[in-house]
Amino acid sequence: MEKAGLYIHIPFCERKCHYCDFTSIPGNKDLKDRYEEYLIREILLASSIYGNLKIETVFIGGGTPSVIHENSIRRIMNTIRRCFTLDSDAEVTIEINPGTLTVDKAKIYRESGINRASVGIQSMDDGILKRIGRIHNEQQVKDTLKILRLAGFENINGDLMFGLPHQSLKDFMETLEKTMLLDLEHISMYGLILEEETLLYNWYNRGLVSMPTEDEERDMYHTGIDFLESKGFRQYEISNLSREGFECRHNLGYWRLESYIGLGLSSHSSMGGRRYWNHSGFSNYFNKLDAGDLPIEGEEIISNDLLEAEYLILGIRLKEGLSIEDYEKRFKLSFMGKYGEVIHRHEASGLIELIDGRIKLTRKGMDLSNQVEIDFLP
Repeated sequence: MEKAGLYIHIPFCERKCHYCDFTSIPGNKDLKDRYEEYLIREILLASSIYGNLKIETVFIGGGTPSVIHENSIRRIMNTIRRCFTLDSDAEVTIEINPGTLTVDKAKIYRESGINRASVGIQSMDDGILKRIGRIHNEQQVKDTLKILRLAGFENINGDLMFGLPHQSLKDFMETLEKTMLLDLEHISMYGLILEEETLLYNWYNRGLVSMPTEDEERDMYHTGIDFLESKGFRQYEISNLSREGFECRHNLGYWRLESYIGLGLSSHSSMGGRRYWNHSGFSNYFNKLDAGDLPIEGEEIISNDLLEAEYLILGIRLKEGLSIEDYEKRFKLSFMGKYGEVIHRHEASGLIELIDGRIKLTRKGMDLSNQVEIDFLP
């Protein structure tokens, strides 16, 4: 039986953060209820096409899935289990924002088979959290983790951000030190990207906020990685670290070009050499499902050249690097015959290293990965 990951998008938030450009809105109860009904329809329709798949990972993301009623999450999980073969050892993740979780929600999540939580901490500094538009504070982070542990969650990720407005290296290290007291299994650590059409981008362009310099941002990244590794975390991807055995299997599936289905508003899928994506507007999403069709807005056929480029670009992000042997088996090409000059050039500049048949980014290469990736484009 073919295996795949499954992504479910919940496009609702209490309030949009100042840096966010994802498909998410506050949403009223009527819209949330209607969306739930149509999402269930989409799951049923997708199962008629892909029902023979074994689902190895499920990721319920957003938005903020924890803002909708817990019974909606239970219904979604029951429908997934009824429509697909869910692996007995499946990793099932739900994204949670502090301040939106209750004891009842956490209990029902676990009863529904969800076994991994990803908590949007971002910072443990109340001033910074307010500055970027988060709805929670440090105490609510602690309360959220306590609720999750009491409900039986043994695999919890914390999302952290660095390079935030007016943030110093000292500020970020204080967040990391406080985060260590939460005893998490996984840390995702992302640098802020100022996206157009966001409030923070507008403020920055008007000179209302200052951002750390590139050097300061890089200091936060490297000092943070060193600190987390000293505390027993292992970096396995540019922005992700975990305790041994707690790597995020769902995200590893993306980076290793495994098949996945995305359901819900604006979600993406990659199946059988074809990539497609759903409508990002509610009206189009609802109308397509009313017509009995999957709510697909566009698609592309993944050519062999594009597949090869993505294999290399995503694979190089992993700390384990790229296996030359695996590449040659998959694409029936000589890796060094095609990329030897590129590899030698980036070795000489200190961006990559060749160790035991694997191409790996160096510490410097982690900062300048785009300079390596561009040479893998078709």
